[in-house]
Amino acid sequence: MNVEEHKATAREFLAASDREFEAGDVLQGSEKLWGAATHALMAVMQSNGQAMKSHREMQNAARRLAIERNDVLIVAGFDAAEKFHINFYHGYMDDWQIEDGREDVREFVERLLPETSSERVRT
Repeated sequence: MNVEEHKATAREFLAASDREFEAGDVLQGSEKLWGAATHALMAVMQSNGQAMKSHREMQNAARRLAIERNDVLIVAGFDAAEKFHINFYHGYMDDWQIEDGREDVREFVERLLPETSSERVRT
């Protein structure tokens, strides 16, 4: 996939996660959030000439990007996305964790792909 395809996929997965959660499918909603986050990260890293082939490389890339942008919320967003990835397999998250985490992942994607953000402006 190229950068634009990763961006489009991230956006599609964000929208799909909302639909899944609204339909009551927490597991699929969780996995779609993970997919949105990873595709957004892959778009940024690929646009910087870096490829990621493993989960560990994605973790490291998120941390490097947070340092480069001086934005600790990037790490928090990626960590939230990882929790949803685990939730897909284990269904361990409580409702409040899901609600809080969904917003964290959405903000993570919006920080990486600002053109996907709504009217809100990030500083």
